[in-house]
Amino acid sequence: MSETPSITAAILVIGDEILSGRTKDKNIGTIADHLFGLGIDLREVRVVPDVPAAIIAALNALRHAYTYVFTTGGIGPTHDDITADAVAEAFGVELREDPRAIALLLERIKPEDLNAARRRMARIPVGAELIKNSISKAPGFMLGNVIVMAGVPAIMAAMLHEVTPRLRTGAQVQVVNIATVDLPEGAYATALGAVAEAHPVISIGSYPSLVDGRFHNQIVLRGRDEPALEAAAAEVRAMLARLKTKN
Repeated sequence: MSETPSITAAILVIGDEILSGRTKDKNIGTIADHLFGLGIDLREVRVVPDVPAAIIAALNALRHAYTYVFTTGGIGPTHDDITADAVAEAFGVELREDPRAIALLLERIKPEDLNAARRRMARIPVGAELIKNSISKAPGFMLGNVIVMAGVPAIMAAMLHEVTPRLRTGAQVQVVNIATVDLPEGAYATALGAVAEAHPVISIGSYPSLVDGRFHNQIVLRGRDEPALEAAAAEVRAMLARLKTKN
């Protein structure tokens, strides 16, 4: 039995500050949690510098591989904010000052204060839909399957919620967590692999930790096929019970 094709996504994080370690990314987890709740499978995350060729290459690879690409960073007023330029080039469209974006900026900025730097935030690729920003008003945008958002976590979150109604959503992934204490991964790895092979539509992972000298492992099963998920979970529990009895 095979699952219905899933709706997939990738995240493209843009910025030298992330790669240098100066800024710690807080957006990946937020986006991942949000997409999980929408039934969208996050499949890949890439981080690239503020280099046009790097952004364009990553963007073109990801937008052809996944249903959606979410980008963060690089849409501010400074010279190194080049995401809009790169997106326009990747799609082969013009980048223009958008009157809709200017109108949004003027909701927060006085006309006399709308200088050249701030007007950079109104440059939008032709054909893109705006993503409103309830915090600072400077919009993000959606072009094709690419969603371009700010890097500031609070603003990114506002844009993410704003764009959500435009996204296709999928069936919710169900999750089963099975804890095992004092049983190292090596003791159940082979048997767990056999369960995974017998249930190919279920994702099964083992996540070990060592707390106070004791193994506290979590076996996590994920899937959209509830009967298959329950069957796989029952096999995992039975397998662990057998191993604990032996030990």
